[in-house]
Amino acid sequence: MSYDSLSYWHDSLGPGALVPRAPLPGDTDADVAIIGGGLTGLWTAWYLQQREPGLRIVILEKEIAGFGASGRNGGWCSALFPRSTVSLARAHGRDAAIAMRRAMVATVDEVGRAASDAGIDADYVKGGTVAYARSEVQWAAARAEVAEAEKFGVDALESWGADRVRAAGALGAAFDPACARVHPAKLVRGLARVVEARGAVIAEQTEVLEWRPGTVTTARGTVTADRIVVATEGYGATVAQTHRRILPLYSLMIATEPLPEAFWDEIGLAHGQTFCDFRHLLIYGQRTADNRFAFGGRGARYHWSSAIRAEYDHSPRVFTHLQTALRELFPSIADAAVTHRWGGPLGVPRDWHSSASYDPMTRIASAGGYVGDGLSTTNLAGRTLADLLTGADTELTRLPWVNHRSPNWEPEPLRFLGANGGMAAMALADAEERMTGRRSLSARVMGPLVGH
Repeated sequence: MSYDSLSYWHDSLGPGALVPRAPLPGDTDADVAIIGGGLTGLWTAWYLQQREPGLRIVILEKEIAGFGASGRNGGWCSALFPRSTVSLARAHGRDAAIAMRRAMVATVDEVGRAASDAGIDADYVKGGTVAYARSEVQWAAARAEVAEAEKFGVDALESWGADRVRAAGALGAAFDPACARVHPAKLVRGLARVVEARGAVIAEQTEVLEWRPGTVTTARGTVTADRIVVATEGYGATVAQTHRRILPLYSLMIATEPLPEAFWDEIGLAHGQTFCDFRHLLIYGQRTADNRFAFGGRGARYHWSSAIRAEYDHSPRVFTHLQTALRELFPSIADAAVTHRWGGPLGVPRDWHSSASYDPMTRIASAGGYVGDGLSTTNLAGRTLADLLTGADTELTRLPWVNHRSPNWEPEPLRFLGANGGMAAMALADAEERMTGRRSLSARVMGPLVGH
């Protein structure tokens, strides 16, 4: 297949940048075998190499490093965590929730620092996120989010009035400084090159069939390893061992042609800034380094039995919805051409609670369930797993997501009905709020189910 066509991010790397590495040549030994060549696995390798130089690390990837969500996402290196701070406080206590928030905020800077140390130019610019409020209901939600952040005293959210925002119909915005714009494919591919240069083996075109303590079986041979890291995210749904642990939910994106500086001055969106609004059916966007919109959102349906197929990366209905939503936000975009359309699955645990785990008995570690908030959370996972795998007792290993175990998803057809019913409920909630001018009852019902 042509990996250039996976996304705008992959295509922009240029000709020859995505030639697959050699597959596993046969049976081999390693100190650590990592299943998955995305950011979770690569950050884990990066930090393990710092803690134990000379460690024999083998990374096993079915396609190419950065094939999945790590290379196709919205490019938000944010402090977002799938579970809200209030929800974390209910489940783990206030102090644990605050510790998690501090770790996430610090991770935004750590990604920039680590990328710089590694010599990776990933277009990292920390400009924050502008969350537009385009109705009275959304404006109330924006102010409530700022007030909630103030109660916990970690996130430095700001309430911006209408005079500071230029999205169509915006009454104001909530601004979160803890976010950076990133080119995700540059980051993940650059990280792969660096860990490889430091001695890790990256075996691409190598499908993992199963794993058990001490061994990973692939279609190309068996890896015998002292420690194993499972870092498959949404693709874990395609493996029997983790099929019901994770649900692959599709998110789709578009990218426009480059737009003139005058346009960006008009809409008031600076380099490094990301943006969204307070609708329930999530949208997200950024101004890329070459002055395009990279803009995405939810709305693609869940597929029966957690199926993942290349054709699911494209949905004309969702792409049309994204173009309409972008023009509604910024009408002066007019007829700017959409040059790229793509999508892919992200991983959703049953309770929307990400985790980083290690069992010292089996010596198997895992991390994931980022629900689309993984560009920064993968870095925190890599540092945390490196500490767990090397037996360190640190602030990271005591965070509340460590060794959290989410319940399994229901069997079909309940999984299909629940996932698609939830998606429909979010769309209904937006329509309900537009019609009534009041907070949606549907959203209130769904809130606890999606980590709020």
